[in-house]
Amino acid sequence: AHKEEMIKINKGKRFQQAVDAVEEFLRRAKGKDQTSSHNSADDKNRRNSSEERSRPNSGDEKRKLSLSEGKVKKNMGEGKKRVSSGSSERGSKSPLKRAQEQSPRKRGRPPKDEKDLTIPESSTVKGMMAGPMAAFKWQPTASEPVKDADPHFHHFLLSQTEKPAVCYQAITKKLKICEEETGSTSIQAADSTAVNGSITPTDKKIGFLGLGLMGSGIVSNLLKMGHTVTVWNRTAEKCDLFIQEGARLGRTPAEVVSTCDITFACVSDPKAAKDLVLGPSGVLQGIRPGKCYVDMSTVDADTVTELAQVIVSRGGRFLEAPVSGNQQLSNDGMLVILAAGDRGLYEDCSSCFQAMGKTSFFLGEVGNAAKMMLIVNMVQGSFMATIAEGLTLAQVTGQSQQTLLDILNQGQLASIFLDQKCQNILQGNFKPDFYLKYIQKDLRLAIALGDAVNHPTPMAAAANEVYKRAKALDQSDNDMSAVYRAYIH
Repeated sequence: AHKEEMIKINKGKRFQQAVDAVEEFLRRAKGKDQTSSHNSADDKNRRNSSEERSRPNSGDEKRKLSLSEGKVKKNMGEGKKRVSSGSSERGSKSPLKRAQEQSPRKRGRPPKDEKDLTIPESSTVKGMMAGPMAAFKWQPTASEPVKDADPHFHHFLLSQTEKPAVCYQAITKKLKICEEETGSTSIQAADSTAVNGSITPTDKKIGFLGLGLMGSGIVSNLLKMGHTVTVWNRTAEKCDLFIQEGARLGRTPAEVVSTCDITFACVSDPKAAKDLVLGPSGVLQGIRPGKCYVDMSTVDADTVTELAQVIVSRGGRFLEAPVSGNQQLSNDGMLVILAAGDRGLYEDCSSCFQAMGKTSFFLGEVGNAAKMMLIVNMVQGSFMATIAEGLTLAQVTGQSQQTLLDILNQGQLASIFLDQKCQNILQGNFKPDFYLKYIQKDLRLAIALGDAVNHPTPMAAAANEVYKRAKALDQSDNDMSAVYRAYIH
């Protein structure tokens, strides 16, 4: 009765996994009860049919018997369909898997009366059947064959979940590559949270460089999910907590890379990313053939391309994997990961990506993830500036800011982001969840990206000026929502 309240209080992947495990057990129990009741009805129909066959038949009686047998078969087919339909509404399994579990036949082609149950399955369907999506009924028709290759539909489904932690899907169930006719890079989306949250950690040794707002949550989740992790941070004291949780300490970036199979890094900006690789005792000094380096920093495409070239020149393997999210999502292991570069390394990182995020995307060649990440943050930063502008305009015109928020939360703009950032402003609480100085950096890099291809970015440029004003008011180390203060000074 208090499930929703408890989930809100206990924000975290493991609590959600426990809730899902209990609900899955109950769904299976109900499914078995339904199956046994339908089987009993089928047995009764068979007995009635057998009794009629044992009686002497005239021509009319044979016709009646034939009609009776047809009805029994039809009822049996409808019974199976009802079981499948009912279980799909309650459970997280697809109609196909439910039908296979209920049928004594495990292999081979299904009989004709089971054709309606052989619905093509994708990880999208699995995710749709769990949590808040359980009420979403998706009934494919004969005229509309089911497709599992549309990444846009996949992300629509993700957007419908009220809590991000409800989508537990296997990374092995990937959406088919969807190439645009223009010949642009293929994009493939991969669900990166394992079924029921169960993750088998890789046996490779993992290194992690940078324990800021994002890196700290990522490392914590890697350790919780059983990975062997060696950490390094410019400020060594930040490593202490993770050492207590079971991490190993690396004295330099070069040492971490030389002792680990895959090393991740998450630092603040292009200069920090370059210094980490090219500086004294940097990553490059520890790279040798077979060593893998994954840069999760949000930087420009030129920087990440340069880093990839020097890593590969030493025989290393390189992947860029910037993340979309904030400190809370990082702590909850619900980040969105954008990857590009070495496809094999992307696959090798699967258990790590499962631990730190809910979804990962592979975007092709190096540089594509950097560009996409800047565009995502450009939209987010511009939206935040608009929210602040609206709240201040409401205030100076005598309107209630709280009422404005209530109205927005009832409309098409309603989102967790909108509500949280408005609450920050109304409460005057600007504790950093995403540093203002970093969103301004991303806006600046996005504008430069537009300049490079002669594409106008007037909204981002205007927002960037407001963030620069906020920085001049000493708001750099506050949350991005502190851009509000640029409007009231």
